[in-house]
Amino acid sequence: MAVQAEVQMAYDAMFPHGNRAFVSRVFGWVISCFAGNYGDYQAIDARYHDLEHTLQGTLCMARLLLGRFKAKAEPSLDQRMFELGIIAILLHDTGYLKKRGDIDGTGAKYTLTHVDRSVEFAAMLMADHGYSQRDIASVQRMIRCTGINVKLDTIAFESETERITGFVLGTADLLGQMAADDYIEKLPILYSEFAEAARFNEGKMKGGGFFGSVEDLMQKTPVFWDKYVRAKINNDFLGLYQFLNDPYPDGPSWYIHRIEHNIAKLNRELGVSA
Repeated sequence: MAVQAEVQMAYDAMFPHGNRAFVSRVFGWVISCFAGNYGDYQAIDARYHDLEHTLQGTLCMARLLLGRFKAKAEPSLDQRMFELGIIAILLHDTGYLKKRGDIDGTGAKYTLTHVDRSVEFAAMLMADHGYSQRDIASVQRMIRCTGINVKLDTIAFESETERITGFVLGTADLLGQMAADDYIEKLPILYSEFAEAARFNEGKMKGGGFFGSVEDLMQKTPVFWDKYVRAKINNDFLGLYQFLNDPYPDGPSWYIHRIEHNIAKLNRELGVSA
């Protein structure tokens, strides 16, 4: 798998004396979970928040952490924090997985609660693999950084390096998906997940749902990028995305370029002039 190979490359570059089995082992866990081969869980049936979505974010996170390492940024992240960060992003959307007896709808119905469910899933899986409560709590705090309306100042990070790793995760979750070649084509699938969440959570979502239609979602996506994501990655997440610039600090960012390309493509489809 190409993503696993690149994460391994980043890990080896940062920790040449690290655990050579770590990356393949944790990728194996997550692939197994999403395939329906863990405990009482079905294979993932959410069509947007699937394994590919998780791997997009994981790849972006590994690249960002490697870029930060090469830039010799302080405080530096140790092997433990890198490993916990990779575990966190691999598990950050496991809240969309359903139990075997859960036959109504898809995992998309858990959109509103998927972060809490991912936190719970991470605790269970990590405990099964012998991780300490300290490590589990660290991963849980990182996963909470992906909540769309999370108040980051309410997360009691154990250390500054844990906070940075959590913010890298939140950054990568946003950029990884929006830079994908098929991001615009998958917006109708994303809308279908939001619509299903609205049906299963009637009365719990403002206005009955996130968006009124596929067209509404598509029309608001450029604003989402310009007003929400840009502010989030620059301010809340401390501009850490800039470690993706190649060369650092003033080179271009493939991720920002790809997202701007996608937004321009969407605006053309919507008939919006630049």
